[in-house]
Amino acid sequence: MAKVTIDGQSIEVPDGTTILQAARMIGGDNVPPAMCYYSKLKTSGGYCRTCIVKVSKGSDKDPRPMPKLVPSCRTTVMDGMEVQNNTSPEVLEARRGVVEFLLINHPLDCPICDQAGECHLQDLGYENGAAKTRYDFPRRKFEMIDIGPYIKLHMTRCIMCFRCIKVADQITDNRSQGMLFRGDASEISTYIEKVIDNDFSGNVIDVCPVGALTDRMNRFKSRVWFTKPMDAHRDCKKCSGKVTLWEKGEEVLRVTSRKDKWGEAEEWICNECRFEKKHINDWVIEGPRQVDPHSVISLNHYQNVLKLKLESGKPQKQMLLGKK
Repeated sequence: MAKVTIDGQSIEVPDGTTILQAARMIGGDNVPPAMCYYSKLKTSGGYCRTCIVKVSKGSDKDPRPMPKLVPSCRTTVMDGMEVQNNTSPEVLEARRGVVEFLLINHPLDCPICDQAGECHLQDLGYENGAAKTRYDFPRRKFEMIDIGPYIKLHMTRCIMCFRCIKVADQITDNRSQGMLFRGDASEISTYIEKVIDNDFSGNVIDVCPVGALTDRMNRFKSRVWFTKPMDAHRDCKKCSGKVTLWEKGEEVLRVTSRKDKWGEAEEWICNECRFEKKHINDWVIEGPRQVDPHSVISLNHYQNVLKLKLESGKPQKQMLLGKK
C-alpha cells in the first residue's frame, strides 16, 4: 500500500494505482478532469493532458518535487507522494492552456449539437476555459459522414481522445476505423467510409466525450434536459440488457449504456438493445436514473412532480378511509 496526499487529503491505495484513480477514490474537488482516460479501456489516457497535476513531493524516500506537471492518468503514486490539483495556480493556468488548445479546432456549435448537456468539453470549457481565444487562423473543416446506418461522424468536433478506436480494438469483432494522416491534418475515419456494422459498434457513441459521434436515429429530436432517463432491462443474448432509456412522454428517443458518476459506461450494450428496441413495451422499467446533481439533466423536473402528486393524494386517501 502507498499513502498519497492530494490537495491536503490523504488516502492509502494499492501499489500501481495512478494519481487520477487515487483522486477518484477521495472524490469531490480533488478529482482532475479527464477527456481521454476511460477506466474500462486498456491503454487509454495520456493524450489530452487535461488531468495534469503538480507533484510537490515525489515520495518519502525521495522528497524532491517532479520538475514538470504530469498527467495524473499515467503517473503511479509512491508512498508519501504529495500532489496539488486545484490548489496549484500553476496547474490551473496550464489546464486553461490545454483547454484553449482543445477548443482551437472545436466549433462552438453547442446550440445545435446533440451532445449539449452531456458534453465533457462543455463542462471543462466552462470550468477551466478562457473568455477569449487567441487563435486567428482558419479552423479545420470536415464533411459529416455516415459510418453505418446508426452512427454519424462529425469530425470537426473531434478532440482526438482515441476512445472510439480503443472500443473498436477491445470490444468489437474487428476495427474498421482508425487515425489517418498526421499533425493538424489528423482525422479519425473509416477506410473509404467503410460501414461499421458489428454488434457492439454503438458503444463508440457512449465513450465519445464530445459530439463527434452521435446517434443518427436521435439527431435533432430533443434536448437531453427535456428527456427522462429511466433505468430498464430486458433479456438479451448478446449483452446484459441493462440500459438507460431516454424518454419524452411515452416515446423512447434513445437507449444508452448506464454510466457511473465519471461518465463511463458500467457495461457495454449491443446494437440490438441500443438501436432496435425503441418501444417502451420492449423493456422492464426499474425507475428513474440517478444523475450527477451538477448536471443539467436534472431529475428534479419530474421527481419533484411525482413526489407532489403522491403527497397531494394522501389527504384524499385518508378522507376516503375515514382517518384524520
